[in-house]
Amino acid sequence: MRHLADRWEAMGQSRICVIGDLILDRYQWGSAERISPEAPVLVLKSLGEEDRLGGAASVATLLRGLACDVTLIGLVGADQEGHCTSHLIDELKIDSEFVLVDPNRPTTWKTRILGSANRRQPHQLLRIDRESCAVPDEATEQALIGALTASIPNASAALISDYGKGVCTPKVIRTVFELAKQYCIPVAVDPAKRVTFDRYRGAPLVTPNRTEASAATGIDIRSVSDARLAGNQLCLQWGVSTVLLKLDREGLLICRANEPAIHVRTTPRTVCDVTGAGDMILAVTGLCLASGWFISEAAEVANIAAGFEVERVGVSQVSRSEILAVLQSRQSRSTEHKIISSRTAEDLAARYREEGRKVVFTNGCFDLFHAGHVHCLEQAASCGDALFVAVNSDESVRRLKGSGRPIVAENQRAAILAALACVDHVVVMEGDTPHELLRAIHPDVLVKGAPYQINEVVGAEIVRAYGGEITITKTTPGLSTTLLETQIINQRGVSTLRED
Repeated sequence: MRHLADRWEAMGQSRICVIGDLILDRYQWGSAERISPEAPVLVLKSLGEEDRLGGAASVATLLRGLACDVTLIGLVGADQEGHCTSHLIDELKIDSEFVLVDPNRPTTWKTRILGSANRRQPHQLLRIDRESCAVPDEATEQALIGALTASIPNASAALISDYGKGVCTPKVIRTVFELAKQYCIPVAVDPAKRVTFDRYRGAPLVTPNRTEASAATGIDIRSVSDARLAGNQLCLQWGVSTVLLKLDREGLLICRANEPAIHVRTTPRTVCDVTGAGDMILAVTGLCLASGWFISEAAEVANIAAGFEVERVGVSQVSRSEILAVLQSRQSRSTEHKIISSRTAEDLAARYREEGRKVVFTNGCFDLFHAGHVHCLEQAASCGDALFVAVNSDESVRRLKGSGRPIVAENQRAAILAALACVDHVVVMEGDTPHELLRAIHPDVLVKGAPYQINEVVGAEIVRAYGGEITITKTTPGLSTTLLETQIINQRGVSTLRED
C-alpha cells in the first residue's frame, strides 16, 4: 500500500468532465419522539432544512472536495429549484457554463425527511420526489452534444452519472465515448436502474451496483461468485471493457471478459446512510484513472472513500487528507498485526458478526507454502468478509506429520500467511484439531481444500450444529507440500552424487 499513499499524496489537480442528471437534494431535519393524536404517525418537530447537490451534481461536489477542477454538463428547469441548483453549483466553484436551462422540464428534486429520537443519529422517514424522465427535445440534445464537444478535449477524464431522468440519451452517451477515444481520456459510467443496458454498449468502464447488474443480466447476485458471473456476462453481452461492480458491504469486484475477477474487500464501517456512496466510487475512480492509475489501484482508494461516505448523512465531501491518512495507516501496518491470539480472534469474530459480516475459517499446516495454498486461500476469502486462518504449531505438525516436519517454523509460516492480502487474521493453533477455535470463533463458513470431502472435514460437525456452511475449494493440479518435499529430497540426492 506504500506506493498508493505516496502517489495519492503527489497527485495533481485534474480537470474532470461530469455529464448527467442534475438533482437538488433537500433535507428536512427534526426530532421524532412522539406519535400524533390525530393519526398513527410520527410527529416531526422541525429543527432545520438544507439543500445539497445530487445526481451528477453530487459527483461534481465530491470531486471538488478532492481538489479537482470540474466541468458539469446537464439540465435544470426554469424554476426556483433550478435557480437554487445553479447557485449551489456556483458556490462550489464548479464550472457551470454547460449547465443548460430547459424550460420544458422541471428541475429534479428529492426531499428527504429525517428524524431522530433520544439524540441518536437521524434516519430517513420519508422521501418526496419531483422529476421528469422525458428525453429532451432534439434542440436540447444537440446543445448537450455541443457542450461535450467543447469540454471533453480539455478534460483528463469523463464521467457519466445516469440517474435515468432523460439527459443521458444513447446519442449523448455515444458522443462521450467517441470524443474520449479521440482525445485518449478515460471514461466511467454509473448506469441508471430502470433503463436498458444497451445504451452503455461498448463502454470502457461501468460501475453498476448489484441491483443494476442483476437487472441487466438476470442473475440474482447473492454472493461474490454470483457477482463474478454477472460481471463477466455484462462484458460479453454488452461489449463492456471493464465492470467495477459495487457490492455494498462486500466491497468492489473488477471484472473483465474471461479473466479472473479481482475482489476488493471493504473494511467494517458503521453505516449511517448509503446515499452518495456510489457517487463517491465514481468520483474517486475517475480521479485515479485521470492520473494514470490502474483500475485495481483506483478501486482500492474508491473503497476507502466510500467507507467514509456511508458513515455520514447525505452526500458529504471527503478530503484527500482523510483518504491519505487511511492509506498511510495501512502502509505502516506490519503483517505482525494480523497474527493474533485465539482470545483476540474470538472477540474480532463476534464484532464482525454484530456488523453483519460473514466470518470464514480455514486451517492447515501450510508447510512449504506454494501457489496451491494461495489459490485455496483466495477462494476461501471470497466466501465471506473476514478470513481467519489457523496454522498448526510446530509441535502439532510433528504429532500429525512425524519428526521430520515441519520444514518451516511456525512463526515463519504465520508471517507468510499474514502477508497475503486475502487473509485478515492468523492464529497459531496448538491443538491437533481446530475444534477449540471453531467453538470460539463460531465461523459462518468452514473452508477446506480438496481432495477432502465435506463429510471428512475435521470440525464440520461443530459448524453444522449451529447452521454454518462447509465449503470445499478446488485444488491446483501438481502442487502439494508432500510433492515439493519429495522433489527437494531427489534434487539433494542428485546434487550429492555430483559432488561425490
